[in-house]
Amino acid sequence: MFFDALRVNIRDEGHVVKKAVYIALAIRLDGQKEALRMWVERNEGSKFWLGILNGLKNRGVGDILITAVDGLTGFPEAINAVFPKTEVQPCIVHMVRNSVKYVPYKDRKAVAADLREICLGPVGGRGPGRPRSVRLEMGREIPRDLEIVGGRRNGVAPYMKFPPEIRWAIYTTNAVESLNSTLRRNLKTRLSFHGDEAAMKLIFMILRRISKRWTVPIRNWGSAMHRFAVI
Repeated sequence: MFFDALRVNIRDEGHVVKKAVYIALAIRLDGQKEALRMWVERNEGSKFWLGILNGLKNRGVGDILITAVDGLTGFPEAINAVFPKTEVQPCIVHMVRNSVKYVPYKDRKAVAADLREICLGPVGGRGPGRPRSVRLEMGREIPRDLEIVGGRRNGVAPYMKFPPEIRWAIYTTNAVESLNSTLRRNLKTRLSFHGDEAAMKLIFMILRRISKRWTVPIRNWGSAMHRFAVI
């Protein structure tokens, strides 16, 4: 399951404000994508996500195997409070991007190459042993350059223990971000909505049209399911 939010302009009490439209996107056991629900709120926060997760559980979601999320503080704790057995995987792409931005420009290619080697390492992950050698090769300490395998090591752990057939499906939140990007393109002509209900109705209609194209399982789902079964 993937969680994310996009922001739209909605008129509220005589003023146009940016509100977040939250979307929960699931990959079912048959490999098909399904948008489970939408919500509208002023700000994205872990407390609100906790309410969303409880709502999903009350509507019949029995369990979630893996969630891919961005770096919102408190989000993993909110997920595990409702679904304690769920593996929470922070978006690897976000983590790499946040790590590289603290590296001097001329050193970014070298550090990015090392991060790639770490993230694509063997199952079980020898990656976390690499930061020291990378820094020695660079010739000096680089502030927070390898946060992905240092302070965020727990975030990499779920990803590292899975084989490649599963990793590609969980390493990023691109699935829901791509959906949000499509929604934004369809909404670009709307400067603002008259209220929450108007925004929800139009986005729901766009989602229905988009979901009609979800007719086949996601790429390599058969191989991934075989690995899931073994695990």
